[in-house]
Amino acid sequence: MQPPESASDRFEVVAIASSAGGIHGLATVLGALDAELPVPVLVVQHLDPRHRTVIAEVLDRRTEMAVKLAEDHERTVPGTVYIAPPDRHLLVRPGGRLALTDSELIHFVRPSADLLFESVAGAYGARAIACVLTGTGRDGAMGVDAVKSRGGTVIVQDPATAEFKGMPDAAVGTGRVDFVLPLEEIAAVISGLVGLERQ
Repeated sequence: MQPPESASDRFEVVAIASSAGGIHGLATVLGALDAELPVPVLVVQHLDPRHRTVIAEVLDRRTEMAVKLAEDHERTVPGTVYIAPPDRHLLVRPGGRLALTDSELIHFVRPSADLLFESVAGAYGARAIACVLTGTGRDGAMGVDAVKSRGGTVIVQDPATAEFKGMPDAAVGTGRVDFVLPLEEIAAVISGLVGLERQ
């Protein structure tokens, strides 16, 4: 038997990707997470770059966690949600320092879930959790493979419960997924993995 604190020692970051239907999906997952979550949460949600986004304000009202748009060179802290700004890729470096880039689109999108997940895999290895929610297209599937190849854990919204099945289907299709769950069950599994299971 491992000591109970091993769960919180193991994971250091949660990365979540969503696209179409994602605001509801993110609100559901983040709304069920505790402000005391011992890891930061990094989010890529595909947004229209032509409009100022209010996603951080919307989600901040739905969760106990602090929610903000990510800033370049910012260092992450536990219990905070960092959202990729419109039209910027979000990456994380070892030590939890964020980087924003406007490099080329990946799968026609920026920010890219694949780039976020690949950076999380490189920075955290087996201490990373990646989660794919509702969305169209295939963004996130290559990143899921990267997270698993470094020993991380992958959670995907059950495509049958997703408003848009493209991204969850593509992630499940990699064969590299640890949990396929209804949307309402994802937060409890994340909390359990990071050692914050509610009693």
